[in-house]
Amino acid sequence: MVLGAEDPGLIAENAIERDVAVIDVGSNSVRLVHFRLEGRALWPIYNEKVMAGLGEGVRETGRLNPAGVEIALRALKRFRRLLDAKAVSDRYVVATAAVRNATDGPDFVEQVAERSGLEVQVLSGAQEGEMSALGLVAGIPDAHGMTGDLGGSSLEITPLVNGRPQAGKTFPLGPQEVIGAKGWDYSRAKRKIEKGLDGIDFSGTKGTTFYAVGGAWRALAQLAFARSGYPLRVVHQFGLDEKQVRQLTRLAARLSPASLEGIPGIGRRRAATLPYAALLLRRLVKRGGFGRIVFSAYGLREGVIMAGQPESLLDQDPLVAGAEALARPAAPAPSFGRALAVWLRPVMEPLAPVFSPRRDWLLLEAACRLADMGARMHPDHRTDLARETVLYAPFAGIEHAERAFLAAVTHYRHGGSVHAMDVMDAPHLMSEAQHERAQFLGLALRLAAKLSGRSEVLLGRFTLSTQADRLLLQVDDSVRDLYVERSISQLGGLAGIIGRDAVVEYR
Repeated sequence: MVLGAEDPGLIAENAIERDVAVIDVGSNSVRLVHFRLEGRALWPIYNEKVMAGLGEGVRETGRLNPAGVEIALRALKRFRRLLDAKAVSDRYVVATAAVRNATDGPDFVEQVAERSGLEVQVLSGAQEGEMSALGLVAGIPDAHGMTGDLGGSSLEITPLVNGRPQAGKTFPLGPQEVIGAKGWDYSRAKRKIEKGLDGIDFSGTKGTTFYAVGGAWRALAQLAFARSGYPLRVVHQFGLDEKQVRQLTRLAARLSPASLEGIPGIGRRRAATLPYAALLLRRLVKRGGFGRIVFSAYGLREGVIMAGQPESLLDQDPLVAGAEALARPAAPAPSFGRALAVWLRPVMEPLAPVFSPRRDWLLLEAACRLADMGARMHPDHRTDLARETVLYAPFAGIEHAERAFLAAVTHYRHGGSVHAMDVMDAPHLMSEAQHERAQFLGLALRLAAKLSGRSEVLLGRFTLSTQADRLLLQVDDSVRDLYVERSISQLGGLAGIIGRDAVVEYR
């Protein structure tokens, strides 16, 4: 495991915590998300959506849906009251394609100000694409390829180069624009999609990844979960290859709206537009020659927040920041996790990577910060509760196999058995080598906690390192009495996992 030598820019020692809200006035819905920003970690702590349908009929009449306007105005007034009551003053209100394209869009913005006191920023197509792409890379920092954000009226397309969004464009390819009042017609929709895709530059996209943003495409991920019995129902960074996308989108086109509504995560409105979203994704993948599709739970709203943050914060790793933010309230000594990561580096560095050198390094940092996740949980249920909390936490910047890895580390850290992991589904997302490394790291964290009693000062009196044929624990004479029988047993088990002999030296 060759760890990176550069400073990871992980998280400030005392991350500033603040609340911020985004209200997104879209073509289908009006949504409020109240976030807690803890350093680089962005946690949604309140989420409410009202299906207003503002964009229905805009294509035919040029005006916002009158019934939708009233629904939206009532929702916005409610959202303002909620934010005032919770004293969330840092707030953004943005409107997208429906308000942007409607002739009475400016009138709607004025009505919002009069009835709710909220000031709406109507995003241009370019701004919407930029914000969506910023949100995407906030959730998937190393994204490379192209991202597409599908809303009710438009599709924003932005190329990505190693986590850096390029200039994006907007296209009138949302279901309300293409299907309109005439209803779903496969052949007509396909013709309009093909014509719209002619304006997208797909040069250099062959074999890269397409990142799917937006509720309609997230609903497709829910269909994939239901169809395949996938072991981890977490949409963010769920990926499919080109063949799987082809199969999934054809299935979506065949199922009736009633059948789709019965699938968890797919409501009535999503079921109505899912066949269109599936067709659009299939044609995008074919035209771009993408080798892989990754779904993102991050998009416009997260991008609106990240657009105003300093570079120093954006440079931090979101996974490690999220792990520290999640564990901090539970950990008896929050700094102990950071000390653990430093202490374990000599143990992990000689081991061959199981993900990649940098990913192994970041996963080590995250796992150490999560080491005391179970400290305040009931001891009879601590292992299960801590493991499941880590598995399903709303982390950014983590693939599904890595989620399973961190959950397994947490399982072994709290004394879980190999047998218990073998009968679960999620661990099968990992390779055998990754699972073995998770067991090793989890037991190493357990040993460190046993030796030191979770004291950063006492931990520094021990040194653990991996050598060619042995796992060496060096014990300072001042803490000789802390190395007890249970520690001896744990060291031996740890050494056996990596095929070394356990050796203890006193100094």
